[in-house]
Amino acid sequence: MISKDYKITSQININDLATKPSFEVDKDKLKKELKKTRKKLGELQDKLYAHGKYSVLICIQGMDTAGKDSLIREIFKDFNVRGVVVHSFKVPTELELKHDYLWRHYIALPAKGKFGVFNRTHYENVLVTRVHPEYILGEHIPGIHSVTDINDDFWNKRFEQINNFERHIAENGTLIFKFFLNLSKEEQKNRLLRRLDKKEKNWKFSAGDLKERKLWDKYQDCYQDILNNTSKENAPWYNIPADSKDAARVIIANILFDTLSQYKDIKEPELDKKSKASIDLYKEQLNNE
Repeated sequence: MISKDYKITSQININDLATKPSFEVDKDKLKKELKKTRKKLGELQDKLYAHGKYSVLICIQGMDTAGKDSLIREIFKDFNVRGVVVHSFKVPTELELKHDYLWRHYIALPAKGKFGVFNRTHYENVLVTRVHPEYILGEHIPGIHSVTDINDDFWNKRFEQINNFERHIAENGTLIFKFFLNLSKEEQKNRLLRRLDKKEKNWKFSAGDLKERKLWDKYQDCYQDILNNTSKENAPWYNIPADSKDAARVIIANILFDTLSQYKDIKEPELDKKSKASIDLYKEQLNNE
């Protein structure tokens, strides 16, 4: 399982991207592998926190039922809670709509030494709003008076703005990972049916899920444009086959660890020379209390 196998590095047709893993899905083996990798990630996170010069932003996008919530829960189990913050972006609030669309994402960025996870991300602003352009009207943008004012130039400008936003934070020490949980339409149907069949999962179901499912093709077209316009070297997209939740978790955990391990400068800072030379003295003082 090699990270580059999943990275979007050229123009794609979304129908050609895998939704199923290319390897055998053995749930027990995958759970063991995930446990091992997330432990190593937790140790790396401690170093990143102590080092204090990089932050890590993990962006997770996918259709409803793609497994975003459970993936976050399983991958970050071994993280120190002080070192990781998860933000789930819902419909913009009245306050958020009084600012530009990137504002709420900018103020949620992780501090140096921390991991930030965006569950749904700033890409909702070129996804949901593109499928439902009437939502843009709530942003009160000068020159946008009706849906007819929202043309291709508008969306291309947004792609440019998002690329600039990511370039800026990358140049200032944020390591960016963007994961597209690529779920097949058939698997989404199965997961929605499970939510209806199992009483304990009924609360997860919303009739709105079925309305959005009818717009599946529009969402896929928008995802294709997102991947083709915004997968950059400093902020790459990864296509994660999401029909198997266990496989998706292992793939993402391995990509994170493999990539972050390449930053050899991430290590615990050393004591200053005076303190280092006095370690034996400090130990003696404590032992003689």
